[in-house]
Amino acid sequence: MASASPERFISLKDGVAISSPIKGTSATEEFLEKDRAENLMIVDLIRNDLSKVAKIGSVTTPRLLATEAHPGLFHLVSDVRAELSQGKDLVDLLLAMSPPGSVSGAPKSSALKIIEENELSRGPYCGVIGFSDGARAELAVGIRIFWQGEDQILRFGTGAGITWGSDSELEWEETELKARKLIGLTR
Repeated sequence: MASASPERFISLKDGVAISSPIKGTSATEEFLEKDRAENLMIVDLIRNDLSKVAKIGSVTTPRLLATEAHPGLFHLVSDVRAELSQGKDLVDLLLAMSPPGSVSGAPKSSALKIIEENELSRGPYCGVIGFSDGARAELAVGIRIFWQGEDQILRFGTGAGITWGSDSELEWEETELKARKLIGLTR
């Protein structure tokens, strides 16, 4: 398995957790209003997830709707920060936050049910990868990831967030943009 994921799921250091969801991908720095709305929806979901294990009043959004440049594309990214409550640790944080809201959608419980009923297994795609020593962690959402199964076939996953306001052609173009970047890495 190999990953070049630009999306921070959880960074944990000194009892402070930061999550940086990506919602919005474009070939240019221009984003649709739908991308902004989707990013805000996921920020709200992550704020809610973090509040389950955070000190009261410590959940903040220090960066909202920032444009990040990556090779050949741009992402709309926000940061959500929280201080863990006394007695809470990485295990509690993972239980509160998993699976990543940026790839499940909101409301999370309904979205997960729809995903289970309609999708094939994602494998490690959209999971969580990274490292931890127990007190600290750097975990990424498993996007921009390749994996090889026992059949020796190299696989990757790509997709786009579907909302009521989605235009299916634009979502397909976003999926193809992401796929082209991954396929380009194999050449």
